[in-house]
This record gives sequence, C-alpha cells and structure tokens, in this order.
Amino acid sequence: MKNKRIIILLAISVVALGIYSPSILACNALVVGNKASADGSVLFGHVEQNGGRYILNFRKIPRRQYEKGSLVTLRNGGTLPQVEETYAFLWSQNPSLVFSDTYINEWGVAISSNACPSREDSLRKLVERGDIVDGGIDYMLRRLIVERVKTAKDGVMLAGELIEKFGYPALGRTLTIADPNEAWLLSMVRGKHWVAQRVPDDAVVILPNVYIIGEIDLEDTDNFLASPDIIDYAVQRGWYDPECGEPFSFRSAYGPPGSAGRIDPRQQRAQNLVLGKDAEPSDGEPLPFSIEPDHKLSVQDIIRILRDHGDEKGRGRLCNSSSQEAAVFQLRNWLPKEIGCIYWKTSAEPCTSVLLPWYIGITETPASYFKSVSVDSQISLDYQFKPPADTFTPDESFDWWTFKNLQDKANSNYVENIKTIRNTWDPFENRIFSAQEETERKALELFEEDPNEAKFFITDYSASLAREASEIAKTLAKTFAKK
Repeated sequence: MKNKRIIILLAISVVALGIYSPSILACNALVVGNKASADGSVLFGHVEQNGGRYILNFRKIPRRQYEKGSLVTLRNGGTLPQVEETYAFLWSQNPSLVFSDTYINEWGVAISSNACPSREDSLRKLVERGDIVDGGIDYMLRRLIVERVKTAKDGVMLAGELIEKFGYPALGRTLTIADPNEAWLLSMVRGKHWVAQRVPDDAVVILPNVYIIGEIDLEDTDNFLASPDIIDYAVQRGWYDPECGEPFSFRSAYGPPGSAGRIDPRQQRAQNLVLGKDAEPSDGEPLPFSIEPDHKLSVQDIIRILRDHGDEKGRGRLCNSSSQEAAVFQLRNWLPKEIGCIYWKTSAEPCTSVLLPWYIGITETPASYFKSVSVDSQISLDYQFKPPADTFTPDESFDWWTFKNLQDKANSNYVENIKTIRNTWDPFENRIFSAQEETERKALELFEEDPNEAKFFITDYSASLAREASEIAKTLAKTFAKK
C-alpha cells in the first residue's frame, strides 16, 4: 500500500508541475477484436505491475447468495444494495492494493485496469462540491461488475452508474472489459466523469498508462458511451473550446496538459510488434486508438508481446521485474463458456514464467495457489486491506513464491539465465497449445453427457499442469542457486 501511495503522489506532483512522463506508472494491456484474432476469439492481454514485494492469490469464487435487504459496503464507507445472488468468478487477488485485482466471471466477462493521470481537481475540492460521495468508489468497482453482469457493455453501463453515483476518488484510470463477443475501454477521471469506447472487431488496441480515447461520437451508442456532460463539463472548465474548429478529444481535454501529442514508448513498441514494422509516429500526433495487425493474432502472439523487453536500447519495455502476472483471456463465443473462455496466466514476471490455462468452468484452483482462508474471509475488505501478518512472508507451499523465487534467481544474471528458462518453458507451453484441441474435444464430449463431469475434467487438467510447472520451476531455481 505504501508503494502504491508513493506512485499516486508522484503522479499528482507530475501533473501539478505540468510535466508528463508516460513511463511513470505501470501495467499495460493489449486487446484484439474477434476478426483480428487467429481463431475468431476476443483476446485480452494484460500485465499487472506494482512496485514492492506483493503476492497474488488465485482462486475460484463460487456464486453467493444474500438475504434480501443486504448491503455492499465500499472501501471508503459508502453502501449500495446487494443483489440476491452474485456470479462466480476467477480472481487474481493482490492483497493490500486498491487497483490491482484481475477477474473473469462465469459468463466470460474479464476485467483489469491501468492507471492513467488526469487533470482534475484535488480530492478535497471534489468532495466539497459533491462530486465524491461517501468517499467514492474505487476497489469494489471491478468486483461489482463481475458479480453482476453477463456482457462487457453491461459492465461499462454498471460502472458508469456507480461512478456517477459515488464518484471516482483516484487520479484517473482505464478499465478494459471484455467478453466473448466484444471488448470496451472505459476511462474515468477523478469525480463523476467517464467515457468508454468499443474495440473495433478487426483491430488491436494497445493500452499503456495514458488515456487513448480521442474523438467520440455520443450518438453512436454501439461504440461510445459516456457520462452525460462529458463535453459540457470540459467546456465549462476551459479544457475544450467548441469554437476552436477542432473536434472534441477526450484525451486532450481530460489528460494532463500538454500530454495529448506525446507518445508512450510502450504503446509505440507494442504497436510496432503488432504491425510487424518499426513505424515512426508523426511529431505532435498521438498514436491511433486502434490498429489493424499485419496478421491475425493468437494467444501465443499476445504473450510474446507481453514478454517483450523493448528495442535494442530497452525502449518501450513491456515486461520487467515489477510484473506480478501476465494474463491472456481467450474468449470464444461458439463454445460453452465453461470451456470456451480461458484465463491463461503466468505467475510473476512473464518472461521467466510459464503460461498456464485456467478454464472458467473449473470448480476450484489448487490449494497451493491461494492462502488458506475461507471464501468469506478472502472476499472481505478487512482481508484485502488488513491481510494477516505473514501474507508477504515467503512460503514454500505457496506456488506464488515458487515462481517469484525463480524470477529473482533469473534476474541475478538475466542475459544468461533467461536462455535456460525459455529453453525449458517454451517446449512446455508448446505442448499445452498442441494438446488444446484434443483436450477440449474430450471436455466437449463430457459436457454433452454431463456438464459436471466436464468441469471435473478441466479442473483436473489445469491443476495437473500447474503441479508439473511448479516442480519444474523449483528445479530450475535450484539449478541457478548452484551457479
């Protein structure tokens, strides 16, 4: 939490000084429309990066029932009515952090976020004028979405309602919300203003830690959604002049002053990898919201990009030692969701780790993937923000530390050690991808006879790969320890 506060304060200082550095924050995402992917799925990749030593719990949370009249309590004290039943979800939980959890629910709605600096007033001023109510909504926003919606667009609309009701208290952020049919980016600033844009089906979107939504057409509700006064408020604040002859641009109006034409090196690098060429941006011109790839992208293409360490000078590096997880959501609408939607994930830095498939129909994740607490305890705000004292103590029985230990060993001599690591993990991953079609054929056969049997099958399958990967990681770490 201390490191997160430092990052936020640093961003505030940068904005106050009128200076903008696109590399000051962390996390990045890559979203692929279903006509731009190799298999017709919606693909959504994300790397979670935070300074400091943290862990990730990875757990299946089942549907939960609540008594009529129950309330949801937000982190800062606000409340709202609870629904009678919440949807099940797979959850990468980052204990003690506010903005770092990643989710996918039983309908294939996946969500993560990227911090994005904005130009809004201080939290104190927004509270005084009523744009932050009951402390605002932050941590619970993503959780409420996956607990309550069946589509990405419904997730955008729910998020918009909650932001307009409570206000968003942090500096600024963009959520990526995807499902088996489409994906959206939702950008919010401190207060009650937000905008969302749909990812084109035939294109790829790269999201670093800057706003990338530019011109918007609020009459085109198939592709754009926003708070009602998104343009009028910018005019009122002097951030946009309708007489200037230029169309309204969200990133120009709401981003830090002078930032709209500056290029984030990670967005540039990732776009070049997607395009298959070193395209040079125009001076003073922002990169486009989306691009058409030079070939249709697969899960393997996405993880390759998320593992990238930048150009020959290290510029635009997407993968680094602050990475806690790389995720690639493969969302297919022609299969039962239990089998068609996969949360592919690494533990720790993606370049030193292995990508494993977790089908959303699994009944549970292995006990070695989360701290042993009850579901009631784990989903509580107390556990999230006041975790047990030993939460961040290395534990050999917890697979997060297995992969983190390997990452640390690898980075002691990265140039040499990464060769051994990738020579081990690449064949392992290739075996998984080669077996995917046959594995899913068996799962579908079982699903037609008895969906529960199919769920047990894919649960055992994912868990067996996880056990094998853990043992390999331990062996690799011991190899480096001997050098």
